[in-house]
This record gives sequence, C-alpha cells and structure tokens, in this order.
Amino acid sequence: MAPVSTPPMKEARSIFNNLGYEVVDDGDEFRAKRKWREVRVTACADSTTAPKRGELRCFVAWEENAARLSQQLRESNPEYEWAVIAVREGGDYEVARVPPSKIAV
Repeated sequence: MAPVSTPPMKEARSIFNNLGYEVVDDGDEFRAKRKWREVRVTACADSTTAPKRGELRCFVAWEENAARLSQQLRESNPEYEWAVIAVREGGDYEVARVPPSKIAV
C-alpha cells in the first residue's frame, strides 16, 4: 500500500519529466512547462482545497485517493481545466479524471 499520508511529489515530478516537461519548483507545487503549455501541478496526500482560479492544473494523488479527489473537484467546479493522475505504489499511473472538453496533460 502506498504511503497515503505523504503526497506523491517524487512520482509527480517523475511523470512530468518522463513526458518531456521542464519541472520548475513553486513552493508546495511545481510548474511543468513544455512548448506553449504550462501546467501547475499539485501532489495531494488525500484531499486538497482546490484553488478557484487558474488555467491548466493537474492534481497527482495515490490511486486509492484519486476518485475522491476527482469528485471534490467536480463538486467545486473550478474555472480552469484540470486533470487528476492516479499513481500506483510501483510508479505506474493513469489519468483518473479529465473533464470532457478539457485538455489532457
């Protein structure tokens, strides 16, 4: 079982590095930059208070918390495009939620 009390920050960085993004520290989050696109990435231990504004955002959570996080985001209906990446303990991942008309990372 993944350590659900700590956010998967190392895994989130690895995912975006492997996708060819430049990862730039930004406090508790990081920015993933590639070509014209910049995605603000938040690694979440279990749930998070989603910001109300932004553009492209990605939330990375352990697999067992990703569905709950997606539900929280749907209910809060933020004004930006977002995705949730579910990370498994072994490092595999999948995009758990991308709203219909939203851009995937």
